[in-house]
Amino acid sequence: MIIGVPKEIKTRENRVGLLPVGVSELRKQGHSVLVEKNAGMGSGFDDASYVEAGAQILDSAQGVYGKSEMIIKVKEPIASEYGLIRENQIVFTYFHFAADRTLTEAILKSKCVAVAYETVQRSDRKLPLLDPMSEVAGRMAVQQGAKYLEKTYGGRGLLLSGVPGTDPATVVIIGGGVVGTNAAKIAAGFGAHVIMLDIDLYRLRYLDDIMPKNVQTMMSNAYNIAKIIRTADVVIGAVLIPGAKAPHLVTREMLRTMRPGTVVVDVAVDQGGCFETTKPTTHEDPIFTVDNIVHYCVANMPGAVPFTSTVALTNATLPYAIQLANKGWEKACHENRELLLGVNMINGKIVYKGVADAFDLPYYPIGDILK
Repeated sequence: MIIGVPKEIKTRENRVGLLPVGVSELRKQGHSVLVEKNAGMGSGFDDASYVEAGAQILDSAQGVYGKSEMIIKVKEPIASEYGLIRENQIVFTYFHFAADRTLTEAILKSKCVAVAYETVQRSDRKLPLLDPMSEVAGRMAVQQGAKYLEKTYGGRGLLLSGVPGTDPATVVIIGGGVVGTNAAKIAAGFGAHVIMLDIDLYRLRYLDDIMPKNVQTMMSNAYNIAKIIRTADVVIGAVLIPGAKAPHLVTREMLRTMRPGTVVVDVAVDQGGCFETTKPTTHEDPIFTVDNIVHYCVANMPGAVPFTSTVALTNATLPYAIQLANKGWEKACHENRELLLGVNMINGKIVYKGVADAFDLPYYPIGDILK
């Protein structure tokens, strides 16, 4: 199979879909790899390292898309890439369709086979290709929350940890999954007072057992969220429904009850966000203010630490990419249910129910297509 790795072009996105080690492994399996010029530079990998691993360097994205049977990316295609995607071409990347109707309609029109990192799912319901970036984003969320608490940016002017004789900041984390757990580890390590909310009582019991004493757990419901955010200094949205739009758990009305200068970090922004006031921002212009509440809603947070993020991501994606390349998507999905759940679209049809439901579009069970 011919595999293509284009350069990421989303604002300040420095990750890359495949490292030289991945090129080497795919070459060992008999595949060809085309890499766009300078695709790995932002992550610290130059073209020479890709050539040494066996890749061919092409000057343009058009060349990579035009010659490849499978595209391996990091972020969802943007408008300038829509026309490059071909019918029956496998595109293996983060898509987050449920948050973006324009993207959804464009990929439907392309009639490609869209395999989404974020919906590949193991039998234990873990998301192996989302988890590495969730770990990065969760840890980064606390860094960003601490930064934007500074008065310079409109925050309350608090040091997250406090110092002797002063209170530490209160960090509220909505969601106790991978993002929330990693955020709590970092916030607790800073010495903040941390409150974690989740809808799963068993998960809360587990978190209560493993977290230090400055982490408190609480059932997540509208009443508790509305009550607890009034005294928060940082609120981190860490909610995920795989492949579906995130619910708005913090409404505009709730926002008005929060103290001026509180910072909200919505890690769920890729799936539409869990704050009603969320809108996607970029690393170039990361924050905005609504009702005196500072919002950080960067849709590709891990892109700011591309070396760490790329290595962590490709460690997870490469085994699946090899299966798709070796067997083709149909046989690979027949033999691996984890990959089967990653397929969101096939030749102009939505085969992932969460995406169809998000836009009230027709849904086609993948079992009816994949015989």
